[in-house]
Amino acid sequence: MTTIGIDLGAKNTKVVILKDNDIVATSSVLSGFDQTASAEEALNNALDKAGMTRNDIQHITATGAGMDAITFASDTVTEISANARGISNLLPSVRTVIDIGAEEGRAIRLKEDGKVLDFGINEKCAAGAGAFTEAMARALEIDLEKMGEMSLKSTKAVPMNAQCTIFAESEVVSLIHQKTPKEDIIRAVHDAIADRITSMARRVGIEKDVALIGGVANNIGFVDSMKRNLGFDILVPKDPIVPEFISAYGAALIAQDKVNGG
Repeated sequence: MTTIGIDLGAKNTKVVILKDNDIVATSSVLSGFDQTASAEEALNNALDKAGMTRNDIQHITATGAGMDAITFASDTVTEISANARGISNLLPSVRTVIDIGAEEGRAIRLKEDGKVLDFGINEKCAAGAGAFTEAMARALEIDLEKMGEMSLKSTKAVPMNAQCTIFAESEVVSLIHQKTPKEDIIRAVHDAIADRITSMARRVGIEKDVALIGGVANNIGFVDSMKRNLGFDILVPKDPIVPEFISAYGAALIAQDKVNGG
């Protein structure tokens, strides 16, 4: 049996192909103005990698902010459901999932059977999302990929209070003019996001184990900030699927459940 999960996010569109429970191909492309075209491109890339055609696929489940644009999908599921299914299959001990994408963050509490118990979504401006770190990288004139390692070299905690990206950029500029080391500013950015995300997660209820997913989970500096804010270690999936593909992976598993009559 072969199924596909497609996660059409605000920034990237991700595809995961499952064959008999094994991940045979993944693909990611930028989510452009034409979301249907982006989904088609990501799907075709994954099929090419797997050496398959659409005739080989039994079911396609879509999720993500733009899931309704995936007109060729068999059905759709919420990101909450996809995240829960993906992480519970990958890391069964997880009871709290924190997902940080390009434009929003969310926290999900899971039952022992992997079902969703409660969840919260934070959509406030700069309140905890990948777009915030990208904006701060531009303000600091550094590569986004370097932020994690630079953050770990920080020697001093610097408070950052702005709740809006525009004001935060002004705050960063002021810190630069004050000759504050960039490493300390980056740590402040990560700590600010971690504080807002953790506050949201605590309203939902935090229970160990905690998993961090979404593209921001690849930022080792932010992961460090989250650990310090929570006061304990967290799990970041790496094998066989990386954090930003968990929603697509969960959607593919749900597609598999549908084929099996679940």
